[in-house]
Amino acid sequence: MAKSAVVIGSTGLVGKALVRALLTSDDIKSVNALSRRPLGFEHAKLNNVIVDFEMLENHRDEFRADYIFCCLGTTKKQVGTLEAQRKVDVDFQYRSAKIAKAEGVQHCLLVSSSGANPSSLSPYLKMKGDLERLITTLDFEKLSIVQPSVLHGPRDDSRFGESLAVKLLGAASWVPGVSRYRPISGEQVAAKLLAIALEQDHARQVYRLEQLFER
Repeated sequence: MAKSAVVIGSTGLVGKALVRALLTSDDIKSVNALSRRPLGFEHAKLNNVIVDFEMLENHRDEFRADYIFCCLGTTKKQVGTLEAQRKVDVDFQYRSAKIAKAEGVQHCLLVSSSGANPSSLSPYLKMKGDLERLITTLDFEKLSIVQPSVLHGPRDDSRFGESLAVKLLGAASWVPGVSRYRPISGEQVAAKLLAIALEQDHARQVYRLEQLFER
């Protein structure tokens, strides 16, 4: 039986690729894509809901689905402060997952990061670790956490530092200890998310970078 999905962060690199993958899958009957701005395309299975993430509770109906994919994220450069970044990367995603759980969603799929750790000295990796911990407390029937490294692919915004990291890490991916940080495309992460969602026999699992490259 075809399933329904809600996607948070559907205008980002992974989220946009994921929405398109979901729409072309015969196993998915409908997609609620919640975003701050329009996706820019239409599809018979797509319901693009423009939301104010400060008012997520006003959109509870749109969270009723079989899956929630949490792909929301930003950078300090985009929003100005670490506090503002945390609101997007942690608070909005946790609140979204909490609403989805209350509305009956059974499977949560979260895009985190390699090195995510609530005790990390890196503010970014600490945010990701905090988010993993918070969403784990919601006790979804199924929880899948993917931990990609640096992402590459077409973006609406320019990220010079990320582009440089993609080149350097890609060139040095053969170096011991560096391979776990090798770049991965948004399309590859999206394809793995869909494959994980369609699996039948797992409850909770963390997918590290090397597993995201597996077919």
